[in-house]
Amino acid sequence: MTDAFGLEGRTIIVTGGAQGVGRALAEFGLARGANIALVDINAEALEQARDEIDSPNLACFASNVAVESEVDELVAGTIDRFGDLDGLINNAGVIRAALAHEMSLETWQKVIDVNLTGAFLCLRAVGRALIEKAQRGVQSPGRIVNISSDAGRRGTIGQINYGAAKSGVLGLTMSAAREWARHGITVNSICYGVVETPMTETIRNERFRERYLAQIPLGRFADPDEVSPATWFFLTDAASYVTGQHLSVDGGFHIAT
Repeated sequence: MTDAFGLEGRTIIVTGGAQGVGRALAEFGLARGANIALVDINAEALEQARDEIDSPNLACFASNVAVESEVDELVAGTIDRFGDLDGLINNAGVIRAALAHEMSLETWQKVIDVNLTGAFLCLRAVGRALIEKAQRGVQSPGRIVNISSDAGRRGTIGQINYGAAKSGVLGLTMSAAREWARHGITVNSICYGVVETPMTETIRNERFRERYLAQIPLGRFADPDEVSPATWFFLTDAASYVTGQHLSVDGGFHIAT
């Protein structure tokens, strides 16, 4: 396949990559010659993904992104495996639904730990490696894409923890973009709507589906393969002058009234 994205030989970490959107993102990069470090806490699903993808450009790490030491180890392991690191797709996330007045602290904290603190830990560890490259005079700038959500831009019912975490990811993106621009590192975010994945099956009951679909101008949920090209754009040289931005890939949901 012709690499119109310019990804040949680039090494990218994809978190939450064993299934759903994360796996689609990883397969998109692999098909275009990128080296992918696939990260997931679910070791069984990760092993299945490795067997099914079966690529020499794939390395798998059964890691919890909410644990600092495990994140540092996976970044070091990626560099050891491929000899370099060029970027990150910060995709790992969980959903624990409850109305705000009924939500337990445990339910709140679980989502914040993975979706926000985990995103920070991965961004920080990868950022350190990319800054070190820049300080050595390496000309290939680093690229980081944080996966947010329209829940972080518009709010959401029944997932105040998820909305708060994803809103925090937007702030994380803008702040890191400001801090690291002097090193040539770009940091952007993608705001997905509802994507047809195992994670979102738990919230796609018939009532929710009808209500949500009525707010999407394109009238349907996304397939994981549809969100990959826009996400990977931010990791290409075509996006070399784009940083601190949030792109909604949601069928127009964010503009609906």
